[in-house]
Amino acid sequence: MRVALFLTCVNDTLYPDTGRAVVKLLTRLGVDVDFPTGQTCCGQAHYNTGYRHQAEPLARQFSDVFGSDAYDAIVTPSGSCGAMVRELYPRMGERARAEGRGDALARRLAPVVPKTYELTEFLVDVLGVTDVGAYYPHKVTYHPTCHGLRSLGLGERPVRLLRAVKGLELVELPGAEECCGFGGTFAVKNPDVSAAMGADKVRHAESTGAEVLCAADNSCLMHIGGTMARLRTAVRPVHIAEILASTEEEPLS
Repeated sequence: MRVALFLTCVNDTLYPDTGRAVVKLLTRLGVDVDFPTGQTCCGQAHYNTGYRHQAEPLARQFSDVFGSDAYDAIVTPSGSCGAMVRELYPRMGERARAEGRGDALARRLAPVVPKTYELTEFLVDVLGVTDVGAYYPHKVTYHPTCHGLRSLGLGERPVRLLRAVKGLELVELPGAEECCGFGGTFAVKNPDVSAAMGADKVRHAESTGAEVLCAADNSCLMHIGGTMARLRTAVRPVHIAEILASTEEEPLS
């Protein structure tokens, strides 16, 4: 199986180790991973801020870069960007049609939408694995991010993967389904509310006694991690891909 890695802007710019972890993990599972260098922003920031027409060229670029028949799937370590493609690209096409601009955009985006998977659903639903051979001897709690939880419906997939990791002790996070407060531009437009929500999330993580809080989206982990640093907690944020890529031979510290 050959897949295209959609790394996303946040990971490419700030968290390249997550991308390396995805490649390491999928390669270990026998998947041929390609990184199309023409990939750019998916347009989520534009779309969510109200610049929907300006997001369309980025959606077309995504289709051009990832639409090759050579790829069996498009895999991303980001629930929010995965949701942009799966949930909002079809809406963009429908909106263009409703505005009398024809169905060209919808037809162009249609091939990439069903082929796009968030990492954990690709592992569980497509590869059919929950035990990926990982080793991570730490106490971990899991935060289900909003897009993964509500838009993609990831459900128990990340938890099933974490439970199968050798040495990992998984503890439940109180108020897990509550938003961390990031929400992209929400954190900029409503900083006080955002900071309070982040502090609540961090206090809940601390109450578990976990060493690590993990999630499937680094944008949320960036917000939570910043709050952790300001509050000087002992808990650290780690993307789930980095946990799943860790092995006894090559442990993640």
